[in-house]
Amino acid sequence: MEFLKLRQSNTALIDAIRHSAPYVNLHSGRTFVILIGGDTLKDSHISSVISDIAILQSLGIKLVLVFGAKPQIDQALEEANISSKFHRHLRISDDQTFKIIKRICGEIQLDLTAKFSMGISNTPMQGANIGVVSGNFVTAKPIGVVDGVDFCHSGSVRRINKRAIKDELDRGNIVLISPIGVSVTGENFSVNAEDMASRIAIDLKADKFITFSSFPGILDADGNAVPELFIDEAEDYLHKLGDDDFSNTARYLRAAVASCKAGVPRSHLVSHIEDGALIQELFTRDGIGTQIVQESAEQCLQATVNDIPSLMELIRPFEESGALIHRAREQLELEIDHYIIIKRDGMVIGSAALYCYDNKMAELACLVIHPEYRNSNRADILIEKITHEALNRGIEKLFVLTTKTAHFFQERGFEEGAVSDLPFEKASHYNYNRNSKIFIKNIISKE
Repeated sequence: MEFLKLRQSNTALIDAIRHSAPYVNLHSGRTFVILIGGDTLKDSHISSVISDIAILQSLGIKLVLVFGAKPQIDQALEEANISSKFHRHLRISDDQTFKIIKRICGEIQLDLTAKFSMGISNTPMQGANIGVVSGNFVTAKPIGVVDGVDFCHSGSVRRINKRAIKDELDRGNIVLISPIGVSVTGENFSVNAEDMASRIAIDLKADKFITFSSFPGILDADGNAVPELFIDEAEDYLHKLGDDDFSNTARYLRAAVASCKAGVPRSHLVSHIEDGALIQELFTRDGIGTQIVQESAEQCLQATVNDIPSLMELIRPFEESGALIHRAREQLELEIDHYIIIKRDGMVIGSAALYCYDNKMAELACLVIHPEYRNSNRADILIEKITHEALNRGIEKLFVLTTKTAHFFQERGFEEGAVSDLPFEKASHYNYNRNSKIFIKNIISKE
């Protein structure tokens, strides 16, 4: 007898695609401004970074790339025996220096365009057919003379040609921008790449501003990346670094903070050394770098009918295991006002429901936390929210029915009860086959 040899399914790949799908939908059609610093360009991992950016473009994300060239310019000046001159941490671009700057930036622009044009088989770039457009999208102005120092050909951004950039993005092209701006007088000026990228993100009202560094974001005292910083927290971090810190991390963080303060919802700092860091940061729940945000990516709020698909996805495994009774979509639609949820990047990762009865008792039901977020205080946050809502409605006691989490509720002050302790309406529908344990907590202060 012959047996068919079945190929094994790659469950890890399947799970990864399923988990990333909501982020693909979330990001498609959005505008990202990405700063690729000179340190990233010279790193050995630049090909992987380019491939990952190409993947973003293939997923329908509109991309503006701004590149820097500081280490490349420094090296070229040294090789030409031209000393680098700075004032207030800004490069002074005299005639000799600016000639080098234009050459280096031109080479990088051509090289990047070529890299995005690759279509080698068995690589992420196969069949990509990416259009890359460069042009006079940024108008610059001279810095002029500061403290008696003439900055010569060094400049700053005067304005961004938003309409021209958006037209190219709508055509499906990547817009590649050099740190050299044109002027109304027909001159060119060297512009700080971080300032230029931040200004472009602000003027385009971009959805994200992304920068790379050799570090996996902003590090805490233990050397771990901080997943999320509010603007004021990021400013506190910069204050501790000091105004004279012009390391890559400090420069990129200042640009990220400036972008968020001016309206860009989120800025991301990711590593160019960690393979796939950009993809992991954008298409997984927790990311891998640091994001600077105006408001938290995670919120506890009242559920709406729009949350039902994600809510069903959350509770389905618990229904299948028997930990929860099945709730049909129709039932959720009718009862959605009872639900408080925790959302992260638009996905429901926690839920709890409140059902009130006439005798000043209420049921805490459907308390669920996504398995990846169990080791946290999110369940307690939901219980606190439910308790607060119950008190506002004049409820004095909360009760829960559970088959598997008795100790969890006992640790939070719930005491075991009986069916006879339940409101009549609930007791009359008690499922003796399920035999759920009953726990009750008095939420009115005894003072």
